Amino acid sequence: MTHSSLDEYISRAVKRYSSLFTLPSHVAIVILLGALCLLGGVLAILPLKPSYNGLILSVTFGGIFLSFTWASDIVISRSSMKGDPVFNLRRCSALSLFSCLIWFGVVFLGSSMSAFLGNPNLWVKFFFLGFSGALMLRLLVFSTTSFTDFGRMFFSSVLQPALCTIPIFFMGSVIGYSLDAQLPIFLLVSIIIAALTVFLFTYFLDRVGERTLGIASSSLFKAFFANWTESLNAPLEAFFEKLGSEQNVRVSLLTFRANKRIKAAIIVPALHPGPFKNLGSSFLPSLIQTTLESKLQCVVSVPHGLVGHELDLSSQLQNQRVVEGILGFTDSTLNYSKATPFVRTRRNEATASCQIFGNCALLTLTIAPKSMEDLPQELDSFIVKEAEKLGLSALVIDAHNSIEGPFNVNEAVVSLRKASVASLRKALSYERSSFEVGAATVVPKEFTVEEGMGPGGISVIVTRVGDQKAAYVTIDGNNMMSGLRERILSELREIGFVDGEVLTTDTHTVCGVVRTARGYHPLGEVIDQSKLISYIRQAAVNALDNLGPAEASWRTEIIPNVNVIGEKRIEELCLVADRTAKQAKRLAVSLFSAASVLLILLFMFLWR
Repeated sequence: MTHSSLDEYISRAVKRYSSLFTLPSHVAIVILLGALCLLGGVLAILPLKPSYNGLILSVTFGGIFLSFTWASDIVISRSSMKGDPVFNLRRCSALSLFSCLIWFGVVFLGSSMSAFLGNPNLWVKFFFLGFSGALMLRLLVFSTTSFTDFGRMFFSSVLQPALCTIPIFFMGSVIGYSLDAQLPIFLLVSIIIAALTVFLFTYFLDRVGERTLGIASSSLFKAFFANWTESLNAPLEAFFEKLGSEQNVRVSLLTFRANKRIKAAIIVPALHPGPFKNLGSSFLPSLIQTTLESKLQCVVSVPHGLVGHELDLSSQLQNQRVVEGILGFTDSTLNYSKATPFVRTRRNEATASCQIFGNCALLTLTIAPKSMEDLPQELDSFIVKEAEKLGLSALVIDAHNSIEGPFNVNEAVVSLRKASVASLRKALSYERSSFEVGAATVVPKEFTVEEGMGPGGISVIVTRVGDQKAAYVTIDGNNMMSGLRERILSELREIGFVDGEVLTTDTHTVCGVVRTARGYHPLGEVIDQSKLISYIRQAAVNALDNLGPAEASWRTEIIPNVNVIGEKRIEELCLVADRTAKQAKRLAVSLFSAASVLLILLFMFLWR
C-alpha cells in the first residue's frame, strides 16, 4: 500500500461523510422551517377551499403545525436527546425541516387530487400517508446517528409527527372530510412498516462492516457522524483501540543547552501524525511541541520522521503516553560542545543535508522541488547503519517539503541513499568546533487548519559554526507547494544565512477538514506565501537575536507497548465507510421504495 493510495481511501471516506453533515445555522433552519410550514399549509388546504376564509384556515393550519414542530424539537433536545453528543436543538430542527418537506409534499399531492376529484376524504388519507413518510425518515435518522437507547430514539421519532396530527381531528367539519374507522389500523400498520423498514435497512447495512472488521456499519457511521459534526474523537478512537496492536515506539531527541538549561529541542518520534482531523496522532507534533515548550520553557521543533500511516497512534490516551515518555527523556548527562558546519549533497533529484553535533549526525532529506510524500522506515534503518559504520549516531528527518504531482518512492529512495552516505562523509571531513544556537517560535493567528497551518505554527532553530549560520525551519503543516521551500531559503540568505532546510511536521489536523482533491491544503496552496515567508523571516530574526554558545545532547529511547492503528486497519475502516455509503444508497432505493408501495397499497385497500 502506497501513501498516495491510502490517502485516496481516506479522502474518499472524508468526502462521502463530510458532505452529509453540512447544515445552515439554527436561525436559518428555523426561518426555512417557518416558511415551509406556512407555505405548506397554504398549498395543503387552499386548493380545497379557494377563498379568503380558506386562506386564513391554511395559514392557521401551517402556524399550528409549525408551533407543534418547534415545541417537539425543544422537548426532544432537552429530554430524550439531552445527553446525546450529536442531536442538539439545531439538528433536531434540521431533521424536522426535512421530515416536514416530505410530509407537505405528500399532502400537496393529496390536496390537488382531492380538489380535482371533489373528494375531501382523499386529502386526510394523503395527510396520514405523509405522516408515515415523515415518521420513517425520523426513525431512520435517529436510529443510525443517535447514541441514545431504543426508547429515547423511538420517542424522539414519534413525538413531532404525533403532535402534528392533532389539528386533523378538529378540522373535519370545516374542510368537509370525515375520519374513517380504518384510520387507527392504518396508523398502527404504517408505524410497524416504518419500524420494520428501518430495522431491515440497519441490519443489511451492518453486515458490510461485520464482514470486513467485525464492527456494525451503523456503529461506525455514528462514530464518523459524531466526529464530523461535533469533532468528538472518542467514538472512532474506541474502534481504533480495538483494532490496533501494541508496538514499541522509538523517539529521538537532540537538545541544545545554554547555561545548563534546554534552549531548543528537535524531537523526532518514529510515529506518523495521522490518520486525519483530530483522530489518533493527527495533532501529535503540535501536542509534543506545546507541552514541552510549556514544561521546559524552550523552543521545540517536531519534524517528520521516516514513517508512514503504519504507525498512526490509535487514541488520545496513546498520545499522552508518548508525550509523558518524551518528557522523561529530556534529561541527559552527555553534552557535546563541538559541531561541524551544515553541509549539503545532491544525487540526482535527492538532497541530503547533514550537521554533526558531538557524535550525532542530524540529516534532513528532500527531493524538492519534485513531489515527495512519506519516506519508508527501511531508508531510516539504512542511513542509521551507514552512520554507525562511520562511528556516528544518526537522527534522520523527512523534510516533507514539496508536493505537486506524482511521487515515485522507489526512485527517491535510491537517490536519497546515495545522497545521505555522501552527506555523512562530507560532514565528517570538516573539523568540529564550538557552536552557537538561537531559537524562536511564531504562531500566526491568521492562518487556520482549513488553510493548511496546524496549531504549532513556525519554529526556527539556528546554528552558527565559525562564520556559517544555518537555519532549521519547521512549520506545522502537511507538506508545502513545490517552489515554496526555495523561496523561503532565498529569503533566509538575504538576512545572512548560508544554508538551512525547511521542514514540515506532516500534521494531519489539516486533513479531512476541507473537501478538496487531496483532502487538505499543503502550505502555500491557500495561505499567502509572501505572508508566510514574512512570519518565517520574523522567527529567524528573533532566533538570531538570542544566538549564544550552546552544547548538544542526543538520545534515542523506546516507549513500550504503544497502541497503533496501522495502515491496513485504516484502509479497512475507510473502505467500510465508503462501502457503507454505497450500500446505504442501494438499500434506501430498494427498501424505502418497497415500504412506500406497501403503504400505498394499504392506503388503497382500507379506503376503497
